[in-house]
Amino acid sequence: MTTTDLATVFPDEVVTTAHLRLVELPLGAGKAALITLDNGHDHTKPNTLGPATLLGLEQAIDAAYAEPGIVAVVVTGKPFILAAGADLKGMALVTERSQAVALGQLGHRVFGKLADGPVPTFALINGMALGGGLEVALHCTYRTVSKAAQGIALPEVFLGLVPGWGGAWLLPNLIGADKAVTVIIENALNQNRMLRGPQVAQIGIADVALDGADFIERSLHWAAQVLRGDVVVSRPEVDRSEAAWDAAVARGRAAADGRLHGATPAPYRALDLIAAARTVSRDDGFAAEDDALGDLIMGDDLRAGVYAFDLTQRRAKRPAGAPDKSLARPVTKVGIVGAGLMASQLALLFVRRLEVPVVLTDLDAERVDKGVGWVHAEIDKLAGKGRLSPDARNKLTALVTGSTDKAVFADADLVIEAVFEEMKVKQQVFADLEAVVSPECVLATNTSSLSITDMASGLRHPERVVGFHFFNPVAVLPLVEVVRAGATDDATLATALAVGKTLKKSCVLVKDAPAFVVNRVLTRFIGEITRAADEGTPLDVADNALAPLGLPMSPFVLLQLVGPAVALHVAETLHDAYPERFPVSENLRRLVAAGKPGIWSWNEQGKPYLDESTAALFEQGDAALTSDEVRERALAAVADEIRLMLDEGVVAEAQDIDLCMLLGAGWPFHLGGITPYLDRSGVAERATGRRFLQPGVASVVPS
Repeated sequence: MTTTDLATVFPDEVVTTAHLRLVELPLGAGKAALITLDNGHDHTKPNTLGPATLLGLEQAIDAAYAEPGIVAVVVTGKPFILAAGADLKGMALVTERSQAVALGQLGHRVFGKLADGPVPTFALINGMALGGGLEVALHCTYRTVSKAAQGIALPEVFLGLVPGWGGAWLLPNLIGADKAVTVIIENALNQNRMLRGPQVAQIGIADVALDGADFIERSLHWAAQVLRGDVVVSRPEVDRSEAAWDAAVARGRAAADGRLHGATPAPYRALDLIAAARTVSRDDGFAAEDDALGDLIMGDDLRAGVYAFDLTQRRAKRPAGAPDKSLARPVTKVGIVGAGLMASQLALLFVRRLEVPVVLTDLDAERVDKGVGWVHAEIDKLAGKGRLSPDARNKLTALVTGSTDKAVFADADLVIEAVFEEMKVKQQVFADLEAVVSPECVLATNTSSLSITDMASGLRHPERVVGFHFFNPVAVLPLVEVVRAGATDDATLATALAVGKTLKKSCVLVKDAPAFVVNRVLTRFIGEITRAADEGTPLDVADNALAPLGLPMSPFVLLQLVGPAVALHVAETLHDAYPERFPVSENLRRLVAAGKPGIWSWNEQGKPYLDESTAALFEQGDAALTSDEVRERALAAVADEIRLMLDEGVVAEAQDIDLCMLLGAGWPFHLGGITPYLDRSGVAERATGRRFLQPGVASVVPS
């Protein structure tokens, strides 16, 4: 497989050009060759690295070294972006293992020239550097990073791959196995957590963090000091002992097992590469990366990950069915009815992202003070971690206030309620609000399952009521279900969507239907697991039936996180709407009545067990199922429910349900969206007689 042949596999590659120019370094240090990666688009389309881009970069590196008298080669990217890694959509088009291996070899060959050249090389990490973008930098002799840079990571295992252009060998040998496991395994599996510039320098990936305003100039000045010997770069010695290395890899395996239960090979292949990096040569380490890429690129998990990634990067930014965004009204003050934990989390999010006054109300001063105090304390914590300047802390703290009088909402542009999940209570809240707010004020509800149309039915202006359903914990889960009730007008909807975007949340537009999307799917899912247990399946067998899918937590652990009372409320709401599909477990009722936090108790080692008092509450039949039978029944029920939701028009397309489950329920990226998984596994056709997606819509769906 030649590189020319490989380029034909990526026919629609958006080529990132490697622009080469010569610059005189400060302090008389000499002449450097500066290579800038730029795909010609603004910051909305990051640089990516496909075969044609890699060949262009290779030509630029060769030309740089050929320039007489240069003392260094410097690589950076267009404003705010070094590179977002490999061309993932192109990778999904690879059809032969030899092509996948050749792609790995090409990246190693090109990037390797930065490590093996006749003069020192410098990477200036000026912004986003993901996957291959960070690996470009890792091959260089020295690295600077902008203090303002965000989005720096090796996220490959999140997508079903490994860092395959040097990262799995270079990173542990640069910063040690323990930190490398954090970056490559733990961060990737923890909602694809990314690093900021100062963190990159702190853990030793970059040699220095520099201010962002004139980052390139500062970096070139620093490079000149290094070349002159005025600055000596010293890096902490890596602990290369077998014990330390093995402990780090074992920690990574425990993290992968805890999240995925062995359901996808990528993190385990990455850990094998990290483990070997202690003793194998660079060439052998890179060859092992090529071999891993050859296997993983040809697997379903990569194609599933690409489909899921595309949804979260494209569809999530352009909600299907959204009205013209020009209809959105400005929001200069936010009101929150309620001062409990959810309300306080919302207040923190709104004040951080919108930087406008946020006022909480509740029934008494003690509750208000507690809620406002919690927000202020969280702001102090952020400042203590260096994530807020003293001025920013003071500003945000002053913006969050509380009152027992809803009259404080008179000049608010948006008020969201987060009170008890009882229809009459919420209707009264909205009636009280309508008496004090302006006619243009948007009234939002964070209800998890109740009818928003009914909630607004007694108002003079029901058109300004919208569902704005966040997921707990608010700061972590990126989804907001924006719910259009029967009377909601376009201006209200546009305002809600604009606010969601400013909050840095991914919004999916949903029809007002019982429990909307995520809670409806999860309740049907967990309901089948619970029904199997009620009928006689041992609790541990029922709870572990879905383990082969690699879900972030088992159904009964999720039940404990949500809380049995909340789960019961949603189940009852859905039972009222669809009694034949959503029975309410009497065992769940007994758990709630007894005040139990969940089914399992936890020992000192963090292992679940069933204590005697909880076991005494459970009444089971004698119809025990196997784990395979439980899993098949639960998946078939979900397929049935999703088909019904699509027929009802709850969302525009199946992809919107996939997006909701990925961002709101932690559906694993390695499975792709839930509907292509149900298609690929055959469950969709067995349960509903047809697929959800046409072949070609998602690359994970076989034709």
